[in-house]
Amino acid sequence: MIKIELSRLNDAFHMEARNEAGKTVQMDSSPESGGSDLGMRPMQMLLAAMGGCSAIDVITILKKQRQNLKDIKITVTGEREKDATPSLYTEVHAHFKLYGDIDTEKAEKAVNLSIEKYCSVAKTLEKTAKITYSFEVIR
Repeated sequence: MIKIELSRLNDAFHMEARNEAGKTVQMDSSPESGGSDLGMRPMQMLLAAMGGCSAIDVITILKKQRQNLKDIKITVTGEREKDATPSLYTEVHAHFKLYGDIDTEKAEKAVNLSIEKYCSVAKTLEKTAKITYSFEVIR
């Protein structure tokens, strides 16, 4: 079982989430909805979680393929339902920039396996959103 505890940090929506190991992340809401913009918004965290989850997969797969990955950068964008409560993601796109001497076919396989098979966050999001992805290798 995963356990996360949230603590309120001000009299509005600024919160800190803490896991069992004591690692923290701060969340807040937008000024338009009464927040102070002092942390990521919860729906932004969901996109960040997908990027982080997929990065772990891609790094692991490329390492097993003996590819020389020097760095990885992932941009995750999402479109949400308009004028809906709750406003779920309907489209999510991840673009991977893979730096290093990496075979393009192996890079494509790693990204595909992550999004289509291994990334738990992407698999959760795909229940309501169309998940797409792209990649580039920068030598």
